[in-house]
Amino acid sequence: MDFLLGLNPVAFTIGSIPVRWYGILIALGIVLAYIVGQHEGKKRGLPKDFFADLLIWAIPISIICARIYYVVMEWDFYGANPDKIIQIWNGGIAIHGALIGAIATAYVFCRVKGISFLKVADIAIPSVLIGQIVGRWGNFMNQEAYGGPVSEEFLRSLMIPDFIINQMYINDPVYGLSHFHPTFLYESLWNVVGLIILLALRKVNLQRGEIFFTYLIWYGIGRFFIEGMRTDSLYLFGELRSAQVVSILGIIIGVTCIIYRRVKVRPVVRYKDK
Repeated sequence: MDFLLGLNPVAFTIGSIPVRWYGILIALGIVLAYIVGQHEGKKRGLPKDFFADLLIWAIPISIICARIYYVVMEWDFYGANPDKIIQIWNGGIAIHGALIGAIATAYVFCRVKGISFLKVADIAIPSVLIGQIVGRWGNFMNQEAYGGPVSEEFLRSLMIPDFIINQMYINDPVYGLSHFHPTFLYESLWNVVGLIILLALRKVNLQRGEIFFTYLIWYGIGRFFIEGMRTDSLYLFGELRSAQVVSILGIIIGVTCIIYRRVKVRPVVRYKDK
């Protein structure tokens, strides 16, 4: 696609190497997530270096899983071009793959350390949302992860700033030159609301794990509907979008675990319990 009125996706160059806003914003999201998680972890009695040690494993594994997820979903292309599988610098990662990798890494890490995974998940999951909120603006800078074509008048009716409207004016290879739904913005704002909810639930002192399960439900609902608007979805087969399937699974897991643990798990351990 051509970058028309949009912002330059390259922040600066080091010699001949471009440093893109996408990478900067992803890194910023990770740093903010770490700071917030570290602060809450200290209050909840986690070891001082717990999240720093976890991130050493979680970041590379999440990137690898995000790439594997994308490659599997686009196997028709990568199966015919295996040399491109490792070319992650050309794009092609999926947030659900990263989330699966991060959750699996945290689970194993907690088992090794002898710390409750659900305790850590409750503490960390608002930080994950912070990373997602910031990271979606990397998609904005790249003019990607947008929805179907809309009129400029529609975008202005949303009362969003001109710089967003301009960035959503894209020469798409399928739809041609048009404005598009800023689905990155929809998801980022949905996650902001989710973050507020999760932080409020900390004060309610729910059963251990319920903040994490609420995240699965909240993010799953939002992503299901927003994904249906996007033009760049990954498909399992036919018109079945993989992100919508994973979102539904997340909702089912979240609801089932909350109900099961409320009915079956005794004694009750709550968020603020040590």
